[in-house]
Amino acid sequence: MCGDIWTVFWRDWIVLRRRLVKYVLSRMVSPFMFLIAFGWGLGRSIDVGSGSYLDFLVPGLLAMNSMNVSFNGIISVHAERMYHRSLEEYLIAPIRPDAFVIGKVAGAVLRGMISSVIIIALSCLFGAHFAVTPLFVLVLIMNCMIFAEVGFLAAMYITTYEEMGQVNLYILMPMSFLCGTFFSTGALPDIVRWLVEILPLTHTSHLLRSLGGTGEFSALSLAVVAAYALFGLWLGTWKFRRLTD
Repeated sequence: MCGDIWTVFWRDWIVLRRRLVKYVLSRMVSPFMFLIAFGWGLGRSIDVGSGSYLDFLVPGLLAMNSMNVSFNGIISVHAERMYHRSLEEYLIAPIRPDAFVIGKVAGAVLRGMISSVIIIALSCLFGAHFAVTPLFVLVLIMNCMIFAEVGFLAAMYITTYEEMGQVNLYILMPMSFLCGTFFSTGALPDIVRWLVEILPLTHTSHLLRSLGGTGEFSALSLAVVAAYALFGLWLGTWKFRRLTD
């Protein structure tokens, strides 16, 4: 099984490696603008109680960016299934369905982590202060897994390219702004806060902020993020296996 996973992952890595420099440069633009606008600009007038707003912003920016990059890093499966018809190569190949899903998710996680490293490097240049611990990295990886799995499931269920854009519009964009990325969820009305705190990105934002600051973390939030990651992997494997039946 490990060999099958590596085969799928290696194919995605070869594609990424050929345009790695362009990919890295393109990943720098968005966080650079956010750090200037919210860190240096608006952030100077925002009081978050302790530390600077830049320190508050960076973990949320990491959570949001890793979500978007991981999701977009795997939705090419949709084109392979609907337009290029190249997904059939994997369907008839002697590769286990779970190995294919894990390999594809791993490729998207790699893209999300490369982007996260870029944000961390830029944040340090801007003067942000936070600690990157092994658990901090693990939470980032699980967040990338969750939204890579969301992208994979969307690619399996959705039939048109336009509908893929609607996933971004109706799911990812609201989470980008409401899930504790730019402000505390405590500022939201109770019913909205209850709904938002069900979502995985909220728990990722809280975990990254606490782990990067005091080092303390919520075991419940960690369990929620891990549960989302494992459930998404199971669901993606189940859906892909149905294509092979």
